[in-house]
Amino acid sequence: MQNMNTTGWRSVLAGSQMLFVAFGALVLMPLITGMSPSVALFTAGLGTLIFQFVTQRQVPVFLASSFAFIAPILYSNQTWGLPATLGGLAVAGLTYVLLSLLVHLRGPGFIHRLLPPVVVGPVIMVIGLGLAATAVNMATGKTGDGSAQLVDYSTALIISMASLATTLAVAVYARGVFRLVPIMAGVVVGYSLSWVLGVVDFTVVDNASWLATPGFVFPEFHLPAILFMLPVAIAPAIEHIGDVLAIGSVTGKDYVRKPGLQRTLLGDGLATSTAAFLGGPPNTTYSEVTGAVMLTRNFNPVVMTWAAVFAIALAFIEKFGAVLLSMPVPVMGGILCLLFGSIAVVGMNTLIRNQVDLTQARNLCIVSVTLVFGIGGMAIGYQDFTLQGISLCGVVAILLNLLLPAEKPAAITPAAE
Repeated sequence: MQNMNTTGWRSVLAGSQMLFVAFGALVLMPLITGMSPSVALFTAGLGTLIFQFVTQRQVPVFLASSFAFIAPILYSNQTWGLPATLGGLAVAGLTYVLLSLLVHLRGPGFIHRLLPPVVVGPVIMVIGLGLAATAVNMATGKTGDGSAQLVDYSTALIISMASLATTLAVAVYARGVFRLVPIMAGVVVGYSLSWVLGVVDFTVVDNASWLATPGFVFPEFHLPAILFMLPVAIAPAIEHIGDVLAIGSVTGKDYVRKPGLQRTLLGDGLATSTAAFLGGPPNTTYSEVTGAVMLTRNFNPVVMTWAAVFAIALAFIEKFGAVLLSMPVPVMGGILCLLFGSIAVVGMNTLIRNQVDLTQARNLCIVSVTLVFGIGGMAIGYQDFTLQGISLCGVVAILLNLLLPAEKPAAITPAAE
């Protein structure tokens, strides 16, 4: 009995550590997009529990805020408002469900044929590079769109560069579990420096209660917002598959076979749709948590159950959410200069790792058009509905891949005798 109790407490402590690893990125995404970090904590915990139920609690992963949706959410919020954006995200979660059904009917190889590296790589690069201006604006004390100066330029640079330098130092030089929390370290240093420089306004913290129900927001369904958001789910769906393969290589288990890729995709999709119905950001599997699992060698999925429980509990501490909301924009901006760039590198690495030959005209056309459309801000549509950004890139990359003929291998010329 004593041994069981010891094991239980170890799972509880390990769960709190996993939430600590995921925490920085989890709350950063809603802070950038104007969503509630408390709701994000709640929906991350709930989404993880849903994922565990669907996958029969076999896969040790944690689900939380997806950065792939930042740019689309910012645009959709400005164009149609948050409730309509949530409606689009709720339906986008069904994209995972559809992919899950297709995998069930046709096998996992179908996904690779529809979304090969030459499609996925440039789309992921657009996610990061398309947000570069937002990161720089915030790092210099402006709003994400650059429309207003919130913090003095010189003060903002001091704070943002300190946050960035800390994040870089921890990511490169730290050891053990601390190497997995560079975002958290950057936030702590940047927030502390902001407090010393008098940039933080604690009024909202003083006015907040200790305990309160998170500020849930419910979706409204508008066709333009839904059609805009649907294609965005393509990139995080591929990221999900990569994370499932990664955690499988760490634990030595084939999760594509058992519980099956169809179950993991279904769990992720239901978690994303559920989050949207409550006002939370879409969920995705977290690579940093996979890194923590590899480091700690704790492969028990129960650990993720405890992480989810802790996330839900923190969501009801209103003062905690108020502290997060009082974080000055330069703190986030400095960290995002690294984070958005690293997303672009993931896309680049997708092309390199899979040895995509960009000397082939077909591959060159797909990657080139996708990048220019995404980074250049191409928009196609009419007044009521416009396809642009990641949504447009996803559609264009898939269509080009399906329509452009595959190049035949060059004929081998017999050697001269």
